[in-house]
Amino acid sequence: MDIDDLKNVGGTSGGLWEFLIGLAMAVAGGYMLISRVIVTSGFWNWGGYNAFGLSMVPLIFGIGIVFFNGKSLIGWLLIFTGSVIILAGIIMNLQIYFQPTNLFNTLMMLVLFAGGLGLIARSIREHS
Repeated sequence: MDIDDLKNVGGTSGGLWEFLIGLAMAVAGGYMLISRVIVTSGFWNWGGYNAFGLSMVPLIFGIGIVFFNGKSLIGWLLIFTGSVIILAGIIMNLQIYFQPTNLFNTLMMLVLFAGGLGLIARSIREHS
């Protein structure tokens, strides 16, 4: 391994150190930003009623059909459809809040994250 191989990251004349520093900055900023987020969930409502049980109907029928005949395409499609409906319902009912923090900390998180991504992008670009 030649020392020029480390200087020419990704086949361009970008720098390894720019990439590593950018990666460290992006990871630190991203971690600080994500650690300030609170995620909660609510109830599945449809017409004022809890609709979680209704979303499980295709999954339950699909499981029953697959237990009866393991090669049933309709059974596997119902399982897949039911799983997608449940996953989409969970994601749609998440409530995401950013915890109160001061402006300096928020700017520090965003500068680290955006600056790190910028350095990563610069490291893979051809340098003159």
